[in-house]
Amino acid sequence: MNDKAGRLRIGSGAGWWGDRIDPARWNAERGALDFLCFETMAEATVSAAQVRKRRDPAFAGYDTWLDDRMRAVLPHCKANGTRIISNQGWINPQGAARRVAELCAEAGWPGARVAAVSATDLSAEIAASELRIMETGAPVSTVRDTLISAEPYAGAAAIVQALDQGADIVITGRVADPSLFLAPMMHHYGWREDDWTRLGQGSGIGHLLECGAQVTGGYFGDPGYKDVPEPWNLAFPYADVDADGTAEIGKVAGTGGCIDLRTVKEQMFYEVHDPARYITPDVVVDFTTARLEQAARDRVRVSGISGHARTPTLKVSIGCTEGHIGEDMFFFAGPGCLEKARLAETILRERLRIVGLQADDLRIDFIGVNAVHGAASAALREEPAEVAVRIAARCASRAQAEKIGREVDGMAVCGLASTGKRVPHQDRTREVIGLWSTLVPRERVACRVEFV
Repeated sequence: MNDKAGRLRIGSGAGWWGDRIDPARWNAERGALDFLCFETMAEATVSAAQVRKRRDPAFAGYDTWLDDRMRAVLPHCKANGTRIISNQGWINPQGAARRVAELCAEAGWPGARVAAVSATDLSAEIAASELRIMETGAPVSTVRDTLISAEPYAGAAAIVQALDQGADIVITGRVADPSLFLAPMMHHYGWREDDWTRLGQGSGIGHLLECGAQVTGGYFGDPGYKDVPEPWNLAFPYADVDADGTAEIGKVAGTGGCIDLRTVKEQMFYEVHDPARYITPDVVVDFTTARLEQAARDRVRVSGISGHARTPTLKVSIGCTEGHIGEDMFFFAGPGCLEKARLAETILRERLRIVGLQADDLRIDFIGVNAVHGAASAALREEPAEVAVRIAARCASRAQAEKIGREVDGMAVCGLASTGKRVPHQDRTREVIGLWSTLVPRERVACRVEFV
């Protein structure tokens, strides 16, 4: 337990799939946490997992860094009485929970109670439905021939159920990011599922914690404008939460980064389209009433976030097969490099026409010149020292997408002087899983808790 009497301390263990592991270990070892929460899933993560599962049936379907993360924190969590909540289950939370139980035994914690939380798979139910795709307005039935997954965003309730039943570790699939952190508050303080004020404040705190180091100076530094101490040594944050949801955001001593009004404000509005109506499965959060105070160095007090009744629907992420992408690049350096890149683009477009490339989309970018802003890129004042030529095409079939790598290979000796080419050992063609959204009545989504 933490040293703040009467308070609940919840720490972050990850902000995304590829996040660093050491800061999670520091929190587990020195953070005096009651709960350590890992957020490692996004829409892109689900897509990547579905692609890999289609390519490799032996893929377990959960976070590929699960073993490394758990081995880093389990001994400290056992020693300090810290419970774990994690959405590392991805598309197979039961398999992930079984693996975590094995890792607990390996770490000398064979009695750990591990629960898996999973939501209804809606793929078959909605495939032929007239539910509307939010991005296009078309019915879901228009993508039924390509639909491979329909993952609803679950909320905190099933996690709370698992904690109430004594789970030491809860592994989930697609759960909304703030819900991972809200659940231990609801469990610890007994908040009702319709206490919109406390749920709003708790979800707002969860939103501040969910992206890990982004509230301690990560994804924040801008030399000369927003300087961050020891950015190589960033910690993940924790929150000391009171019974009314008021919290102080802090970090373990001896780490780099910073927590101040600037970092908290940036994270508060990160990925928030309407600050007065941030919709989660548990509550609609209103950040416009928030009060922030610098309580001490690297400690910010957050209060006053409000909430409104949750929506009658839940969001569902729909994964659909959308062909393949072929992608590769090559390089020029020194005088004339940009003119060579422009001529190389002409050569490639002609050769792809000759080989009959059938692409839904084709783009050729000069990295360092126009790859980000495209046609809106500013005119160059002087020739760059080097240019990377990147080419990508989205095609209906893998065979068509493979033509990109083949023609880029040809630039090695059938191209221009001083073409720098990578040795083509990597896979340059990948399947694309498109992501769409719809809304379903929340009563159609059931979550189940299974102890392993």
